[in-house]
Amino acid sequence: MDISLNKGSGAAKRRALIGSSLSDRCYWQFLSPALALYSIVFILPTLFGFGVSFSQWSGPGTEMTFVGLRNYYRLWLNDAFRSSFYNTIVLVLLGGALVFLIVFAAMAVLREAKGRAFIRSVVFVPIVISPIAVGTALGFVLNPDGTLNNLLDMVNLAQFQQAWLAPENIFKCIVVGFVWSTAGLYVAILMAAVDSIPKSIYEDARLAGASRWQQFWHITLPLSWDAMSVAAVIWVINSIKVFEIVLAFTGTAGTPPMEARTIAFQQYLALSSLYSAPDMGFGSAIGFAIMAFTVILVVLIRRVMRRERLEIA
Repeated sequence: MDISLNKGSGAAKRRALIGSSLSDRCYWQFLSPALALYSIVFILPTLFGFGVSFSQWSGPGTEMTFVGLRNYYRLWLNDAFRSSFYNTIVLVLLGGALVFLIVFAAMAVLREAKGRAFIRSVVFVPIVISPIAVGTALGFVLNPDGTLNNLLDMVNLAQFQQAWLAPENIFKCIVVGFVWSTAGLYVAILMAAVDSIPKSIYEDARLAGASRWQQFWHITLPLSWDAMSVAAVIWVINSIKVFEIVLAFTGTAGTPPMEARTIAFQQYLALSSLYSAPDMGFGSAIGFAIMAFTVILVVLIRRVMRRERLEIA
């Protein structure tokens, strides 16, 4: 009896091993094409770009010369890069604060507002508009003879008229324009999380005498924290890559002032032949600096916003 059981268990183990082996083969057969395509489209160009960052190269048809770490050393000596890096940090922090203030207000107000679906649709509209169109329209509005200054003059507030697109003001306008055009995305993400919270929890909180602020702080925010951390990561990635709206604000009038540039736009200038010979090595170094900056910020955000997952019983 024992012998037959052992034989049966051995056969079962062999069948399980054969089944596992077949499963592994099928798994790799389906996965291999995707891995090959990903390697060709992403990994190999990334490795090539990393190699280019250690060279001096003006593009196809020119000689590539190895220069070691010179391009990375140039980053810290380049005033334009330092200015664009500072502007990007301001956009990430200040723009992020404005976006999430809007999101918090929406989470607190729209949860029970009548017509909230329509309001959320209207708030989301700017995200589907091209950033080029947004920047161009705001450029016309903020022009010295544009809509905003004319409106201030009409309501007898001419003392508040300014050269909004002057170097000392232009990046503030870019931040406001980018926040306006993207806030709807984060409102949609967080409101989707809020809508999944059962109304019975809020009813119990009201019966217990909780104020709106207490409901937001103790119910809405903790139960939507996972969506909040995802939105924060998306914001960091998108704000570091800001390019189009800067181009629309300033790119058609010659080289934009350093006060208006982000690191993504500075990389564009390094790789473009519009204003000087392209510098592929320096542009690649900027690209890997952007990637390192993004990874560091994303890891920090994930660590800072890490919480135990709350589940609704």
